Amino acid sequence: MRIDQFAVEAGTIGELVGVIVLIAGAVIASAACLVRVVRRRSFADAYHELRADLGRAILLGLEFLVIADIIGTVAIEPTLQNLGVLAVIVTICTLLSFALELEVSGRWPWQRARSDGPRS
Repeated sequence: MRIDQFAVEAGTIGELVGVIVLIAGAVIASAACLVRVVRRRSFADAYHELRADLGRAILLGLEFLVIADIIGTVAIEPTLQNLGVLAVIVTICTLLSFALELEVSGRWPWQRARSDGPRS
């Protein structure tokens, strides 16, 4: 197998894994929300945890999709236009990751290091 064929297959697998993670994460988060509601927890708590679980699934799925885009751009067809598209995709994913992190944890990613105790 040639390296370009391998890169195409790796990019396709990365995209497939990203989509599977997004779908499975949504299904699992929804099922967990139903279990929480059935166990008579308040709907507001179950809903808040559902949003957090969905945010985590989206973050993980996006990471796999970005990996696939990087492989597709750098290894398969490294043109200046494709590199520009990749830069836009990564920028959007980074901003979306920050927004989802804020939604899930209630603080910005860089605040975590300051709010944790001293490390030894």
